[in-house]
Amino acid sequence: MIHYQLHCAGAHEFDGWFKDSEAFERQAKRGLISCPVCSGTKVERALMAPGIPRKGRVKAVEVEAERQHAQEPVQPAAGGVIPDAVRAALSKLRAEVEKTCDYVGDDFAGEARRIHHGEAPPRGIYGESSDEEAEALAEEGIGIARIPWVARTDS
Repeated sequence: MIHYQLHCAGAHEFDGWFKDSEAFERQAKRGLISCPVCSGTKVERALMAPGIPRKGRVKAVEVEAERQHAQEPVQPAAGGVIPDAVRAALSKLRAEVEKTCDYVGDDFAGEARRIHHGEAPPRGIYGESSDEEAEALAEEGIGIARIPWVARTDS
């Protein structure tokens, strides 16, 4: 999966997730992507700032803290409440990932490489990686996506 910051002809900005860049191009060309504000279908990728990784591997304590943080409700950067529709979509995404993908824990980067090089069976995986590992995968041409992990609502 690949994440793009998008904008419509009406200058509204929003996010989009796609299988790969070709999937975005096909959908945009066919008018299948619409702005959530104005429903306009003339959508383009916006310029995005690259993520800057931290030096070194994340320590086990930081990984556990991130894992615990992932269980907390996601809050928007501005500190407001996430709309119910967005929370529902993220919850549905989490459930689908957990149902259809293999959890590989802290070995995410290693397993992604093995799959990419044909050393492991191709399949969807999810787990943890440091910012540095994620950037290294991207530099090697191994597509990954980070998704907001909302707390389960069924507990």
